[in-house]
Amino acid sequence: MSSGSSYERFAVRAPLLQEGRPEVKNCQSPPMTYMSSVQVPEADMLVDLCWVYGMPQPNPSLGEQVAANDQILLHIGMDPDTPQDLGATMQLYVGGQPILFNTTTAIFVPQGTPFGPLSWREVRRPHLLVSMVLGSGAFLPGGRTMAKPEEQMFFPSKKRKLDYEQYVVRSPMREAGPEAVSNRMNPTMTYMSGKQVLGAKNYIEFGWIWGVPEPPIPRMRHENFDELVLHIGSDPSNPEDLGATMRFDVGDEPMEFDTTHCVFIPRGVTHGPLAWKEVRRPMIEFAMMIGAANWADGWEGSFFDE
Repeated sequence: MSSGSSYERFAVRAPLLQEGRPEVKNCQSPPMTYMSSVQVPEADMLVDLCWVYGMPQPNPSLGEQVAANDQILLHIGMDPDTPQDLGATMQLYVGGQPILFNTTTAIFVPQGTPFGPLSWREVRRPHLLVSMVLGSGAFLPGGRTMAKPEEQMFFPSKKRKLDYEQYVVRSPMREAGPEAVSNRMNPTMTYMSGKQVLGAKNYIEFGWIWGVPEPPIPRMRHENFDELVLHIGSDPSNPEDLGATMRFDVGDEPMEFDTTHCVFIPRGVTHGPLAWKEVRRPMIEFAMMIGAANWADGWEGSFFDE
């Protein structure tokens, strides 16, 4: 649904599917790019969404590479009743150190850090991978590096005396959200902030919506930071379907959505209210305050319509 709003250029309603990306069985190949400088020139970041349906092949599916920019990797369990259960057991090498996890998890990968291979021990139900490259909205040359056959037997060794666990968020903080909204997770789950990971400068929170939220989420404006808002459908067989119909005003102009979408909101632009006409199946609301280390910094000097 397109409203013809002058702010439409900040909204990505359908993903780009980058040609030439390696195919991985039981994974969405290629992944869905929902934000890049190709789609929104002002967006200095790259955001990919990828569903995992079963045990990926090849496994590992990602070879070791070095982060040219800071990156955030989120592995999200898609059961709204047990949102912290990933539904899989995975292992990612960061700096040559194996990181094993089976919960909804966020991993901060600082610029210059080797990461990969990425592998699965088990997959019990579909889950979602969100990959975010910060400081550049350009597509990665050649896409992600596939794991070589020998990497399925040999894994990198740790070269620095640094515990890379400090970059891993395995369980969220619960700190944000209005006091009383029905049919919406409250408070939401904070999975990245400077409080959780030293050096992280992007605040990320998300939560489930399983019915029409009442009251609607009012208008707001952030004067100091750009914001990224994702609304993600939960149907792995139809990932572009939001499972809901909602109104999301940007710049005081109404916009309506019924697909998974991403909206880049420049600092100083009023957005909201967010009001749902219907919710057919649970969905995720995901917000990132770009450059804000924590909730308090992001909301300093902000406007919120009570």
